[in-house]
Amino acid sequence: MYVLGLDVGSASSKVVILDGDKNIVSSSVFQVGTGSSGPSRALDEALGKINLTLDDMKKIVATGYGRYAFEKADKQISEISCHAKGIFHLVPTARTIIDIGGQDAKAIRLDNNGMVSQFFMNDKCAAGTGRFLEVMSRVLEIDITQMAEYDSRATEVVNVSSTCTVFAESEVISHLSNNVPKENIIAGIHASVASKACGLAYRTGLEDDIVMGGGVAQNAGVVRAISRELRRPVIVAPNPQITGALGAALFAYDEANKH
Repeated sequence: MYVLGLDVGSASSKVVILDGDKNIVSSSVFQVGTGSSGPSRALDEALGKINLTLDDMKKIVATGYGRYAFEKADKQISEISCHAKGIFHLVPTARTIIDIGGQDAKAIRLDNNGMVSQFFMNDKCAAGTGRFLEVMSRVLEIDITQMAEYDSRATEVVNVSSTCTVFAESEVISHLSNNVPKENIIAGIHASVASKACGLAYRTGLEDDIVMGGGVAQNAGVVRAISRELRRPVIVAPNPQITGALGAALFAYDEANKH
């Protein structure tokens, strides 16, 4: 038996396929999101790896920003529920989840059974999201994958607006023209993302363990900044970008095993 979870985000499409023992047998991440060919390309890649088709899937659950656009799903489930289920499956001690994606940030509090007891979301503004980091990396002319390395060499954290991407961009340009080292600017950018995410996390009623998911969790500079801001360790979920798709696949598994 195989089941499939598809997470159609604003910036990327993720697929996870599980077998009858809940093992991940295939996964894929395509850096193109909803309203594009991203979802079908992510599906083709994940299915191609194990030589199966959609017809071989007993159940399919879609989640994410573009979940309703995928008509072959048996069910659509909110990304809050799917991220919670995916992360709790990977890290059963998780009680607070911070998930930063391409265009939103979420903080979710779980009870001891992994059920969502509270959540807050920033989805009205790019500040504090992956999009924000992309804009800043472009202004700095640094590849986004190098930002964590620059951050690790910072000697101080310069102030960068956490409330608005446009303000932050002009601040970064101003710091550059004043010859502020890029390392210190990037540390400020990461601190700005952290303050936004931690603001959401505090509102949920912070509880350990704190686990990070979402694509931005791959940036060690942001993880360090969040840990500093919260004054406690933060666990990064294994393969954090696919936690939503994993949760969707686990819901599909539950659907397939309903008697």
